Amino acid sequence: KPQHQIWSEASDLQESQGDLRKLRLARVQAKNKQKKVVAGINLVSKNNHLVILGQPGAGKTTFLKHLALQCSRGDYRPDLIPCFLELRSWLMEGRHETTNLLNYFLEQAKSSGLSREQALQLLERGKGLFLVDGLDEISQEEQEILAKDLNHFAQLYHKNKIIITCRSDEQLFHFQGFTYVEMSTLSREQIQAFARLWFGANTKNKKEGESKASKFIEELEKSENEPLLELGISPILLNLMCSVFLERLSFPRKRAKLYQTGLDILLKRWDQARGIERDGFYQNWSSRDKIKLLCQIAAKNFEDQIYFFEADDVLAIIEDYLTNNLKVETDLESLWLTSKAILKSLQLQHGLLVENAKDVYSFSHLTFQEYFTARKIVTGPTKTLENELTKLACHIFEPRWREVILLSASMLPNADFLVRKMKSTIDNLVKEDSDLEKFLTFLDQKVKSLQLNYQEAAVKAFYFNLFSYRDLNLAMALDRDFVTMTNLSKELKLDSILARCLIDSINLAKHPDFNKFINLSFSLFIEDKFKLDSDFQEAFQQLKSQLPLLDDDQEKILNWWQNEGNLWVDEFCNTLIKYRHLGYNWRLSAQQNNRWQIYYNANLFLVECLREDFQISSQVKQEIQETILCSGKKLNCSSSKSFADSSFQINRVNIKEKIP
Repeated sequence: KPQHQIWSEASDLQESQGDLRKLRLARVQAKNKQKKVVAGINLVSKNNHLVILGQPGAGKTTFLKHLALQCSRGDYRPDLIPCFLELRSWLMEGRHETTNLLNYFLEQAKSSGLSREQALQLLERGKGLFLVDGLDEISQEEQEILAKDLNHFAQLYHKNKIIITCRSDEQLFHFQGFTYVEMSTLSREQIQAFARLWFGANTKNKKEGESKASKFIEELEKSENEPLLELGISPILLNLMCSVFLERLSFPRKRAKLYQTGLDILLKRWDQARGIERDGFYQNWSSRDKIKLLCQIAAKNFEDQIYFFEADDVLAIIEDYLTNNLKVETDLESLWLTSKAILKSLQLQHGLLVENAKDVYSFSHLTFQEYFTARKIVTGPTKTLENELTKLACHIFEPRWREVILLSASMLPNADFLVRKMKSTIDNLVKEDSDLEKFLTFLDQKVKSLQLNYQEAAVKAFYFNLFSYRDLNLAMALDRDFVTMTNLSKELKLDSILARCLIDSINLAKHPDFNKFINLSFSLFIEDKFKLDSDFQEAFQQLKSQLPLLDDDQEKILNWWQNEGNLWVDEFCNTLIKYRHLGYNWRLSAQQNNRWQIYYNANLFLVECLREDFQISSQVKQEIQETILCSGKKLNCSSSKSFADSSFQINRVNIKEKIP
């Protein structure tokens, strides 16, 4: 059953999604699971009469041509005679004025040396395979005429196989006795298979094709390319991605350019290349007008955290755009009808909106909604741009806004103001948490006591991880020496081992285990690897002497940890605090721990933004990197230019030149 015939509320679909990061592919995969996905050739074998629906570029025409070729070669039903009819070309030739589908078949049979009687006998016996492509690509008037003819022909010669393709089943005429199916989107496995075939056909030899296909798949599966993977479920966009990747064996760092090319195909070039002319007022719009409207729809709903929206809500946005932007003057009824026609065009002609249930829409790809939202922000009026970017920076703590921020920054001719606002937003979080402020002050003091040849911010990130048990991603992003622990100084290695031992001892005191005790005992043998301060070495040796011996009875060891473990852990912690400035127990509440994680993630995202190919001055990059994980006191004392007071100037002409 086609999606738009399913009755459901937008709120039902909205609430069913959960984590937005999983939405891109989960939404599509869920649809495919709910429906029964069957191989196309099997459907054709089981059904004589089919209507195949699908988005633009979903592969409907390709499937029909493949079927015709398979039949001609004898690989599928060699007893059938394939008859491929591209309605658009047939109408352009004017042949429909003097013939119908029956006469067209008789003409084709005659050109193959068959008499009229022989051809009719073949039809009576059901030996025809009629592949009728592109019912949506002709005018509504022509659709009605041809639909009646096709329906009559199907009833008269019902034994023959007739397959019709169309973008939607909302034609004026319904096909009786036909089974309606939809082209499914590509699965991960199909994307990989497509890539291998594509690169195999577009490279010099098999080895090169396999190598480039593997590289393409590897890059596409990376977490940072998840938005691209979502686009890859569409064959036409996957083909575009393969073409772009072939040139440089990597995806553009500025994904906005790739998205714009894909939109250009869907909005304009796809129909033009196929010689399709659409009807209606909307067809006279420029691509810029269409994109502006899509930006309004995307941004309004994205800001409200809406990904599935009712038709009435979209129509209200379209009506507002027509009256306020295009200055359309008409009565309310005509305005509503025009808006409804435009909504259908966005769905049927371009495939940018999809109807998930009856009168419930969403963007076909979440990536497009994010792109249009970002585009609306950066192409707005100059006088409001600073305010819009400030509001955007405030969303840095929300994962669902990350892609919008990245796209916005990539489209700005100068992203200094945006990244500075992001930094000041992060720093404001510190002011709201006194414990976090104390923790960062402690980090300042700890790092200051060390004399290391690393970036100071990277060392802070390293210790932030040790004290709060988080990953090393931020440290690695700031300094490549943290990618492999082998490059670390002995000071950092020692603290890392001691922190690990402290964590293991805490767990051992909670849950005594003999094997874990053995591991801890070996980890504590550090004197031969590191030159310890004499006072710390003496205290450390005394601490270890309190532990049970490895050759003691297991039950005795476990009882010791059960009874004495917590006291020993406290002493171990105090020793690390006194001599190594390690082991502080911040006793965070669940809410505080979550806030600290948000703070850490936001800093990591900001550093990743600095590494992107954005127009950010070297001065601003340096300012931000030097003050990552700084306490409020140190920020106030910093001689760096204030982030919050930074000036903002963007040449609007440059933005318009940058974004077609």
